Amino acid sequence: MKLSARNQIAGTVKTVKPGATTTHVTIEVSPSVMITASITNEAAEELALKPGMQASAVIKASDVMVGV
Repeated sequence: MKLSARNQIAGTVKTVKPGATTTHVTIEVSPSVMITASITNEAAEELALKPGMQASAVIKASDVMVGV
């Protein structure tokens, strides 16, 4: 699948935690970097997400904030 988003970071699914309406998915992109996404439960089921599988974090944002 091709996407227009340029920020695509490949990694490995570490955890999949379903909640009432959303599932929190953690993707390890390097030994010291994890990215967590909140997606609908339906999307998580359709993707059949499981720890250990390869996945990409696709980041599409109109703004980036920085705090110190």
